[in-house]
Amino acid sequence: MSYSTMLGGTRWTFADLKTLLGKASPARSGDALAGVAAESAIERVAAQTALADLPLKTFLNVALIPYEQDEVSRLIHDSHDGRAFAAISHLTVGAFREWLLDERTTAPDLTRLAPGLMPEMVAAVSKIMRAQDLIVVAAKCRVTSAFRNTIGLAGRLSTRLQPNHPTDDSRGIAASLLEGLLFGVGDAVIGVNPATDSLDDYVRIVALLDDIRRRLDIPTQTCCLGHVTIALQAISAGAPVDLVFQSIAGSEKANRGFGIDLSVLAEAHDAALSLRRGTVGQNVMYFETGQGSALSADAHFGVDQQTMEARAYAVARRFSPLLVNTVVGFIGPEYLYNGKEIMRAGLEDHFCGKLLGLPMGCDICYTNHAEADQDDMDALLTLLSAAGVTFVIAVPGADDVMLNYQSLAFHDVLYIRETLGRRTAPEFETWLQGIGVVDAAGRALQKSPTAAIAPAIALIDSMAG
Repeated sequence: MSYSTMLGGTRWTFADLKTLLGKASPARSGDALAGVAAESAIERVAAQTALADLPLKTFLNVALIPYEQDEVSRLIHDSHDGRAFAAISHLTVGAFREWLLDERTTAPDLTRLAPGLMPEMVAAVSKIMRAQDLIVVAAKCRVTSAFRNTIGLAGRLSTRLQPNHPTDDSRGIAASLLEGLLFGVGDAVIGVNPATDSLDDYVRIVALLDDIRRRLDIPTQTCCLGHVTIALQAISAGAPVDLVFQSIAGSEKANRGFGIDLSVLAEAHDAALSLRRGTVGQNVMYFETGQGSALSADAHFGVDQQTMEARAYAVARRFSPLLVNTVVGFIGPEYLYNGKEIMRAGLEDHFCGKLLGLPMGCDICYTNHAEADQDDMDALLTLLSAAGVTFVIAVPGADDVMLNYQSLAFHDVLYIRETLGRRTAPEFETWLQGIGVVDAAGRALQKSPTAAIAPAIALIDSMAG
């Protein structure tokens, strides 16, 4: 079925729904690489006009990737909640945008609606929204999750402490970890990307992280971001696994490229739940995504990269995760060319994830060959914080020495806490107050709580030699 509209005296026609979505997307290098982008600004506006007039019900009847060929498509359609969708089922994409922006539409309204939204619906409406629209609506969404602390409460911004090391050296990981804690970072998770994907390395890292967490009695969760199959082996071996991590994408073929399918994720979810290591909740999964992942695997089926990204959130939603984040600028300039494209993608991803009911965070980052710099990351951090982002990621000095990309530094987190008043998870804040890192209002103190972290320093000293 084709879609058309009149604009400037010209009739514009788009061959099918995936063509319409691709042409309506704000400009980005990945869509141009895939050959699905609008060829001019006029064509983009025409596509956005046609998309705004499209009934939301259209997405119930048109699968961008055939239902019979793709388990993600089957998940999306089979899990759709028609009763939740009924409240907006009469709307077009454009009218849906107006409904979302209406001040009478509240956080509880959005929470009730989330199961009735398909990823393609939220991707579509994001394409006709300005940056401020994406921020306003996302800020109204309230999504919480919990393990050893509570993530996503109003006025809170959690952080992932990422103490990566190029050789997975235990002392290096531990030293970076302690530095982050002294900045009040780490309530979302203390998570290490391992340099190798061996079982022995995975078990050593989770044991190290758990040892420090227990010695300091930190109310947070830890994670080694190895492959889900390695996590399953580690759980079987009795390793102290809090969260199971996996990168995911928006098609079955792309997920096969990651070495996973929905059944493997379900097995890992059940295995992590069986450990019952959470204290205030049992959300045990951690997922990462990123625009361009399906395209880079030649598994996008002609669908634009932002819509494919939103489809990945259906996979995440299936497993009630503690954390989901887009690694927004990590894949490179072939997919998001410069700071402007990275900022737009970060706001889109956060908006779509939150609207679908996910505890959505962002690794605010870029590669060194992208046309971006740390000023762009400062701007995106500020915009996402205004939008109520659930968590962000911070590394020592903003430079990940293992993955070789640029992210946020620990002091960037202090900036946003001071300027926008965003506090850590309440259980983690109480702990920080107890060791003298923050005051009663959650503001950073200048003194160093050496005595409080002495057990962890002793552990690092014992690793010498």
